[in-house]
Amino acid sequence: MNDLTITSITNVTTPHGDPGHEAEVRRNAYNAAFYELGLGWFWEAGCHQAGPAGERACVREYLAQHQPHLLTAYDADFLVDAILAAKERCAPHFAAGVRPAATIDWRELQQRQIGI
Repeated sequence: MNDLTITSITNVTTPHGDPGHEAEVRRNAYNAAFYELGLGWFWEAGCHQAGPAGERACVREYLAQHQPHLLTAYDADFLVDAILAAKERCAPHFAAGVRPAATIDWRELQQRQIGI
């Protein structure tokens, strides 16, 4: 697993009530969860299905369509649970009315590093 120190990120404040803020918070929480779990992907657009059941379905569908090799090694419910639990741990860091995405390049963070 990777360790992302979210508290060290320089944040840009945004006004509360920004309609895109909640979607951005969710997307960044998912990307932080993927990074934390050592999964080499990121979402440029988040999960658009509402509620816990919708999120589970969204993650499961993504795994089936884009990461089917993981489903040969791991149970789908195990992966979905791990991703959603990590997302919930990461979400508060992004929900405080700030825009960390302005300084986090998830694509760059997911690049393989030689010697590490």
